[in-house]
Amino acid sequence: MKTNRPSWDEYFLSIADLVSKRSTCLRRRVGAVLVRDKRILATGYNGAPSGVKHCAETGCIREKLKIPSGQRHELCRGLHGEQNAFLQAALHGTSLKGASLYSTTQPCIICAKMIINAGIREIVIKGDYPDKMSKDLLREAKVKVRTLK
Repeated sequence: MKTNRPSWDEYFLSIADLVSKRSTCLRRRVGAVLVRDKRILATGYNGAPSGVKHCAETGCIREKLKIPSGQRHELCRGLHGEQNAFLQAALHGTSLKGASLYSTTQPCIICAKMIINAGIREIVIKGDYPDKMSKDLLREAKVKVRTLK
């Protein structure tokens, strides 16, 4: 009997998609999965920090200020999905050295810097993000970025 199993990339990106459904961001839902040796290390989605009001309750400051995607990341109540995955790994004492990141979108420049310093070697993304500086920095650091359609 032949089965139609997804590839490992398809499998982990589909999990990132599922994780993104927990997002509390009003503008973009992002899910991230950190993997090493075909095992999930941590997951994260974008949204306000634990214990504070979600943007659905407070409104989106970025919308109010008409800030375009890819700019002024500091003007947001939320953490990015990648950041929440890194923090989950840190809370549980899990090293990310040599891991791969599966994300529903290309990381921003802030997350790219964290990815490089965490020792993540590869990123597999589903969608693009308007942040050329991130792409350039990841390329310079020799972090492999692949887009899976």
